Amino acid sequence: MSLSYLTPEFKVLRDYDKCINCKVCMRQCSFEVHSYDEHLDKMISNDMNCVNCQRCVVLCPTQALTIIKHPQTFKEHANWTYDAIRDIYRQAETGGVLLSSMGNDRPYPVYWDKMVINASQVTNPSIDPLREPMELRVYIGRKPDKIEIDENLNVKTKMPPQLKLETPIMFSAMSYGSISYNAHAALARAAEELGILYNTGEGGLHKDFRKYGKNTIVQVASGRFGVDREYLNTAAAIEIKIGQGAKPGIGGHLPGEKVSEDISATRMIPPGSDAISPAPHHDIYSIEDLAQLIYSLKEATDYQKPVGVKIAAVNNVAAIASGIARAGADYIAIDGFRGGTGAAPKRIRDNVGIPIEFAIAAVDARLRSEGIRHTISLVAAGSIRNSADIVKAIALGADAVYIATAALIALGCHMCQKCHTGKCNWGIATQDPNLVKRLNPEIGYKRLVNLVQAWSHEIKEMLGGMGINDIESLKGNRLMLRGIGMTQKELDILGILAAGE
Repeated sequence: MSLSYLTPEFKVLRDYDKCINCKVCMRQCSFEVHSYDEHLDKMISNDMNCVNCQRCVVLCPTQALTIIKHPQTFKEHANWTYDAIRDIYRQAETGGVLLSSMGNDRPYPVYWDKMVINASQVTNPSIDPLREPMELRVYIGRKPDKIEIDENLNVKTKMPPQLKLETPIMFSAMSYGSISYNAHAALARAAEELGILYNTGEGGLHKDFRKYGKNTIVQVASGRFGVDREYLNTAAAIEIKIGQGAKPGIGGHLPGEKVSEDISATRMIPPGSDAISPAPHHDIYSIEDLAQLIYSLKEATDYQKPVGVKIAAVNNVAAIASGIARAGADYIAIDGFRGGTGAAPKRIRDNVGIPIEFAIAAVDARLRSEGIRHTISLVAAGSIRNSADIVKAIALGADAVYIATAALIALGCHMCQKCHTGKCNWGIATQDPNLVKRLNPEIGYKRLVNLVQAWSHEIKEMLGGMGINDIESLKGNRLMLRGIGMTQKELDILGILAAGE
């Protein structure tokens, strides 16, 4: 079509008193926003291409650039909003499904921000984490019904395989292909140093990262990419991916242009071919089918590895989780509707699923009521933004949390939500070698370590303030939470009282 009705989303403001025509912005922008006009002898910008990744702003040596939301807009209308009109223009021009990246950005309530944490005062003294021991170590996996001890106080009960985490945080699933080699390298090395685990996602495990096996969770997804006996036995744990929060009920698709020689070898597919994960596993149509796959994976690894199941947070998540626990899984990872993704249909991302806060509370309550909570661990995922979110998730019933978007932000992500284009200017969500090298994994892993260590210190401070010295004592302890600005139904689902009660 010769005429596009779309107007720029962002506007680049350039201070020509500061601009020295160094062309750094032009060299750094993969979206070709900046160019040099020889006739005018100055830098100019094509606002239509700008995605507000802020690479040019950060690297400009004279701080001459600012990016703002473009002032050009439509006549204000409560129903036909700016975004609604733009989406129609885009689909009328392309005839395609709208794609977006990262998590749901609609203004739904963020329930983490509607919960506050209790603190000790007179009758229950607080604990100083700088002077008294504070335990953050957790074990992920199925626990036995009872522990038997012999006359020498040695444990007689054979324990199922467990994952030991020095702090209740893991790096969530992000496949090699959706993110770069350097991003994976940073995540793997940080997990090793922190004594936690990172998840490969459904794209297989690159041969260079097999040395991090004891800190690695590998996925078995519907596409079965990269799955073989060595892959399964290299890892510390195996995770069956049924769904993810950003796109419940649908599969995945890595375009062929992203499938380089390296990625093809890792995923075990031909170079340049589309990597398509079907919506369902074609061998799973019931809990019994899932149980068969769980025990097949346990058999393949001599029952030495925990096998988990990842599902999206949906309306009947508690019943699904109960079935998964009875199917023999060692842990369940539940991904809320704000969970990130490299690419998802916008309508699915923004309209399907439920908040992780409700999902974790509902699942924990269901498993406790059935007397099987000890048989499985719960991992909360889907927009864990800070240490307070972690404390609240554990108080609602989680054993640990997954973080992914927060980890990418620590690596330099500026949330422009254009991961699906493969043009990430920060070297994270791209396979372009010229862009990948912008992310230094040496620096990246140190930033990840700093983030998790800082959050761990803050968790200890909050635990101490509650008079608790062990993270296990917080698990499912909803008396430590109060709700603000919620309906009674919301409070009932979360299992907490209103502030002041």
